[in-house]
Amino acid sequence: MKFDSEELRIKPNTQANVSNRATDATFGITEAQALKATKKNYKAILALQDTLYAGADQSLLIVLQAMDAAGKDSTIRKLTSHMNVQGCHVAKFGKPSDEELAHDFLWRIHKKVPAKGHITLFNRSHYEDVLIVKVHNWASTDVIQQRYTDINTFETLLASNKTKVLKFMLNISPEYQLSRFKRRLDKPEKNWKFNPGDLNERKLWSNYMQAFNSAMQHCSTEAAPWYVIPSENRWFRDFAVSSIVRETLEKMDPKYPEPDFDTNLYQSDTIS
Repeated sequence: MKFDSEELRIKPNTQANVSNRATDATFGITEAQALKATKKNYKAILALQDTLYAGADQSLLIVLQAMDAAGKDSTIRKLTSHMNVQGCHVAKFGKPSDEELAHDFLWRIHKKVPAKGHITLFNRSHYEDVLIVKVHNWASTDVIQQRYTDINTFETLLASNKTKVLKFMLNISPEYQLSRFKRRLDKPEKNWKFNPGDLNERKLWSNYMQAFNSAMQHCSTEAAPWYVIPSENRWFRDFAVSSIVRETLEKMDPKYPEPDFDTNLYQSDTIS
């Protein structure tokens, strides 16, 4: 089985063309192959996270953006269930509070980035300020353009402080989203997830795709790349995301810290 994550990465200053990407693509990988590989990925991620946490020298920020019902929650649940919770955190960003609105748009974001040795997952993020804000014209074109620059500066700052940034857009079709909305209504235990307001946002689908395209074109960099993940086959989504996270951690190459004592003076069979 061969998987090349580069096929999903948006190269710097290139068009993402999200609407033209197959949302159910599997690149010739079967479900059985993906499930087997994903299991290995999770095992490797746990071991790498252990080293990252112990070394406390680098950190990893994973950003998840998508249209509603694309699977952000389940993707986060799958990843975090295979991590040590001591070094793993999740931050969810909804409508800004009055206090947050009284500061610059990155103020609430910066407070949640991971400390050295930790992994943090963002359920939505600073990109809301160039996605929903852009779609609804809550900010001028000049402000949005400045925010692209601010985001790149912010993510470069994180990179310079040894925080690797990974950004995933979970890509689905409007037809798939509608089927998930109907499922939320058909299953009583899922009713709480249905928001009537989401139906209004569906009418702006093409606007959102344009906003995603623009955000990724301006803000997919070598330091903080964007990946577009076909997400209608959830087994492939989990495989692709876990493969990229594993690949990234391996490139970060975390190391265990050197002991601050002379190990020759202590042997396990001599201490009591």
